[in-house]
Amino acid sequence: MAAILAVDGGVIARRQHPELASTLDWLVRQGRLLPLLPGVYCAPQSASDARTRIRAVPVWSPDAVLLGSAAAAVSFWPAVRVGAVEVSAPTRRAAAEGYQLNQRRIPPDLIEERRGLRFTTPALTALDLCATMGGDGIDTLLRSRAATLEQLHLALSLTKTRRGNARRRELILDSRDQPWSAAERRCHQLLREAGITGWRSNLAVPGPASVYYIDVAFEQAMLALEIDGRLHETDREIFETDRWRQNHLVLQGWRVLRYTWAMLQQHPEVVVEDVNRALALRIDFPTRRRSRR
Repeated sequence: MAAILAVDGGVIARRQHPELASTLDWLVRQGRLLPLLPGVYCAPQSASDARTRIRAVPVWSPDAVLLGSAAAAVSFWPAVRVGAVEVSAPTRRAAAEGYQLNQRRIPPDLIEERRGLRFTTPALTALDLCATMGGDGIDTLLRSRAATLEQLHLALSLTKTRRGNARRRELILDSRDQPWSAAERRCHQLLREAGITGWRSNLAVPGPASVYYIDVAFEQAMLALEIDGRLHETDREIFETDRWRQNHLVLQGWRVLRYTWAMLQQHPEVVVEDVNRALALRIDFPTRRRSRR
């Protein structure tokens, strides 16, 4: 049995091993196997693992489609927290602990298949996550480059009768400058509301060993706005990379202003004033790099 579980990704299906039916029943009674979905079992220590619960879905129903956070986890957002695994199945099935089952119809063009798993496309998945995560799913999607704004619009048009589409449409519009985090999204809103133009998001700048991306770049004025979102507080690699990036930008003649989520939320007027002052100073005091042109 252990060998079968190892080969089949930690799950075993009764229909795939009819010769083991009585053994499976006995192991379940002994508590050595737990049912995940009807006719699908796993070791007790694996039952709470979202990856195991996800792998059980195609074994249980090959036509089932993963939705929501489960679809995000297997496509563009492997680190997302998966609670109940949301699944669309062609026929109504019995409820199962750790799963959310429904009969939602997914347009064929919005379904992908990989390694035996069927799931909604990244664009539709990000739109689905709007109900529980707001724009975080869209921001993560755009940062991962797993889909484009055009694909988000297409996914919305192919599911145009869904409840909640007004909010999804609003978030897509708010993403027109392609923010990669909630903090960047807030910064973009402030700049637009203040009528500040001449900027672009995620400008690629060649570095000594890799390409750096400026969160908000006023390329003509050589002014960079670096936005420190939630990940900067917990991810050491991101923290270190941002320091290397800022040093490189400064040495290339850029001026850098840094803002946190709290600064953007609690002191938006100061942020706007800082940017306007920096842009005015750029006009009055051009750097050596611009003077050489």
